Amino acid sequence: MTTIKYELDAAGIATITFDEADSPVNTMCLAWQADLTTLVQRVVADVANIKGIVLASAKSTFFAGADLKGVMRLRDIDAPQCYEEVQTLKKNFRTLEKLGKPIVACLNGSALGGGWEVALVAHHRVAVDDAKAQYGLPEVTLGLIPGASGITKMTRLLGLMGAQPHILEGQLFTAAEGQALGLIHELVGDAADLRARALAWIAEHPAAQQPWDAKDYKMPGGTPSNPKIAGGLVVAPAVLRKTTRGLYPAPEAALCVMVEGAQVDFDTALRIESRALAKLMTGTNARSMISAFFFDLNAIKSGRSRPKAVPRSKPLKVGVLGAGMMGAGIAWANASKGIATVLKDVSLEKAQAGKAYSEKLCAGRVAKGRMSEADAATLLARITPTGSDEDLTGCDLIIEAVFENRELKAQVTKATEPMLAPAHGFATGVFASNTSTLPIGGLAKASARPEKFIGIHFFSPVDKMKLVEIIRGPLTDDETVARAFDYVQAIGKLPIVVNDSRGFFTSRVFGTFVMEGAAMLAEGTPAAVIENAGIQAGMPVGPLAVLDETSLSLSVHVMDQTKADFAAEGKPYAATDGERLVELMVKEHKRAGRAAGGGFYDYPADGKKLLWPGLETLFEKDAAWDMEELKDRLLFRQAIETARCLHEGVLREVHDGNVGSIFGIGFPGWTGGALQFIYGMGVDAFAQRAGELASRHGAGFALDEAVIASLVRHEPTYD
Repeated sequence: MTTIKYELDAAGIATITFDEADSPVNTMCLAWQADLTTLVQRVVADVANIKGIVLASAKSTFFAGADLKGVMRLRDIDAPQCYEEVQTLKKNFRTLEKLGKPIVACLNGSALGGGWEVALVAHHRVAVDDAKAQYGLPEVTLGLIPGASGITKMTRLLGLMGAQPHILEGQLFTAAEGQALGLIHELVGDAADLRARALAWIAEHPAAQQPWDAKDYKMPGGTPSNPKIAGGLVVAPAVLRKTTRGLYPAPEAALCVMVEGAQVDFDTALRIESRALAKLMTGTNARSMISAFFFDLNAIKSGRSRPKAVPRSKPLKVGVLGAGMMGAGIAWANASKGIATVLKDVSLEKAQAGKAYSEKLCAGRVAKGRMSEADAATLLARITPTGSDEDLTGCDLIIEAVFENRELKAQVTKATEPMLAPAHGFATGVFASNTSTLPIGGLAKASARPEKFIGIHFFSPVDKMKLVEIIRGPLTDDETVARAFDYVQAIGKLPIVVNDSRGFFTSRVFGTFVMEGAAMLAEGTPAAVIENAGIQAGMPVGPLAVLDETSLSLSVHVMDQTKADFAAEGKPYAATDGERLVELMVKEHKRAGRAAGGGFYDYPADGKKLLWPGLETLFEKDAAWDMEELKDRLLFRQAIETARCLHEGVLREVHDGNVGSIFGIGFPGWTGGALQFIYGMGVDAFAQRAGELASRHGAGFALDEAVIASLVRHEPTYD
């Protein structure tokens, strides 16, 4: 066996140690599944000499779960084989737990997904009391369900209502929390104490069985026939659908397995669970979500886009220029992670108003018991508001977050860049722009050291948005990219690295979403239909609502700046139908967005927002529309622009495109991201549908052969 070690000592203790060769963690790979069958056969042969069984791990964690690379290679045709494999796995689990011999799991570290299901084989679980270790079943976050008996067992341990957060939401828990739930039975202070406690429990319990195998077992809270449970189950599907919008099949499948399994015997419930898992495991949704939320996220967290030769660093003092909403949010992000921050504006009063944003956030956390008053005071002390450039002296990073105006940005760059100081052994500090659209190469012309000039694009509100887009200018060096990457990780956010261009990646693609919505309105499609199309496709909100929040006037400003830039370069600029409509809204109808009092929506002080009635008379026509076509337009337009960014080299890596689209612009998580949306459908099928849309809705949907070839060349493999 290459993944499991088995030893039976003279005292009758069988120790099963999980130790997958050439892997930092244990997984349910095919080799492990085969080894498990061999192991069970040996245990059964030795059963007369066995007094107890200890499950242990040779890794730093207990067990990581399923082999997700293997899942990525599955297709619909593999469902019957998947069902048989998981049933074999469960048969082996049941054989061990029904031997009548006490089994103890020694949890030296995290056990997630399939790893927790391995732990559930044991009659008794002992864990190290480490707050960093996590336990539970996060499968729904990857488009799967717990299928190695996890749903069936957790439902019988916690009851239908108690198990829902752990199965339908993937809620994890620490060892201490697991003990409070009754899922972990003992805690020890050190991994060295696990085996002694396991042997003591075995000695005290010479015979053991699972709770559900006892004749007097009753499900906590009752079965679905219990009136109290039945009442909750009546509304549960509707509540779940409100969250999933019907786009995430895993939580709905998990609920069905829970309820159906609770009405039958244990082994029948296991078969119900296996059928549901096999269907999900071989479907496109699971592959897409695993791609984004496991492989792509891990690629970013591991620093695959970071230049490797540069030593790690963390800025000690950061300057933020501009104390508006964005600058104030950046100051909060820095201070909350222990970084001293100078928040500079044109006057001390304006800078203090920016610091007030952090004071408000701290007060809210203190009121909710999430932060002590002492910790709040310490955090706020890290933010120094000022109206003086001299207070920036000694910063090893300065981020300008002033208004999106090239001349203003050049002015503050020249004034404050000399304040940068050497740090971490580097010759000088780094200057960054928080621009959302202006090319870094152009902004860097105001810098005395363009190689140390970079884009660090935050998203609003900074305290909630995880993504940060790092933009490498034409002259930006590797050291600067690495230091920016390290800074973003230091403040607990997700960095993607892209190359320079107008709008970079996220703003460029985001613009296609909102302007496609505006174009639909210009065609006469009812505004409510457009907004619902966005919601039904899986976007957080409709395109018109997003335009209101980000400001129609800002869109017009960016458009005007782009026109001027094109004119300076001697290039023609042709506005799209959507851009012309937005310009009309701002310049003729004085509807500049929410901050200006109203845009596509009205915002009454005493009620919820509602679509501006003027839209109906000005734009809406008695035109035919098809909801599926509208949804495709909103998603395809973004995916096609992302593909163009990949082909042009704006996007350097597929994982940056997928994570950036989900966490930066709200591209639906069920797709796995804008590029995985294409790969999940298949490049050929996507190109065919894009061609159909292009024939009806214009060149924005056209995919040329070079872009298609680039998509094929970059498609990830999971060998």
